[in-house]
Amino acid sequence: MSDAIRVVVSGAGGRMGREVVHAVLEPTHEMTLVGAADPAFAGRTVSEALGIDCPVVIASDLSSVLRSTPADAVVVFTIPSAAMENIRVAMAAKAVPVVGTTGIGEQDLVEIRELAAQHGVGAIIAPNFAIGAVLMMKLACQAAKYFPAVEIIELHHDKKLDAPSGTAILTAKLLADSREGSSVSPAEHPAPSRGEDFGGIRVHSVRLPGLVAHQEIIFGGLGQTLTLRHDSLERKSFMPGVLLAIKKSRGLKKVIWGLENII
Repeated sequence: MSDAIRVVVSGAGGRMGREVVHAVLEPTHEMTLVGAADPAFAGRTVSEALGIDCPVVIASDLSSVLRSTPADAVVVFTIPSAAMENIRVAMAAKAVPVVGTTGIGEQDLVEIRELAAQHGVGAIIAPNFAIGAVLMMKLACQAAKYFPAVEIIELHHDKKLDAPSGTAILTAKLLADSREGSSVSPAEHPAPSRGEDFGGIRVHSVRLPGLVAHQEIIFGGLGQTLTLRHDSLERKSFMPGVLLAIKKSRGLKKVIWGLENII
């Protein structure tokens, strides 16, 4: 496909990276895998390392891939400590980073916007690529206008490094924005066992083996509660969102934060 979107996957050997490689290689998605990076599998082909029929050789780092391989988009699912360097490398090479690594903070976003202005290329960063999770947040913002109290419980696998999750923090921010002007305020003396306080909204984190990615938003009012819950039961649930972001990345010049801004 001569007009196919050229994709590089960084963190290709990880749990999410493998799913992205599978999805990109599907022939119906109008994209092609032109490179992959993962130090744990460097020097091996995708076929050898991941058991997916593809001759692309996995490099040790993203820089070495982009020095020899033009790309339109770089999907980044790496450990948090490596994510920002991947973003810098991708944008310097005029490739749009599509980032699913959580832990990208406000200062990082400032830098990413500066990089976009410097290199003339955008970026897409999403705390959660599950379309159902985005819909959950949108519905929660509507419910927040009618209930005086709300708390968030997020549950993830025990290998997840950050807590609270990026999705939970984004949800709390959206809910706080939806309730601007409300009389609800952060507790004056928060107890550690009550979870982290984000703008008056408490977030509780659970890390257990057997989980993938789950979140509950529980609203409380006079004599009633309302619970919104989203469950990602397998990592394939994130792939429609990732593929959508890759398609939206073509020609992108601005920085987009959150999948809800491209749906």
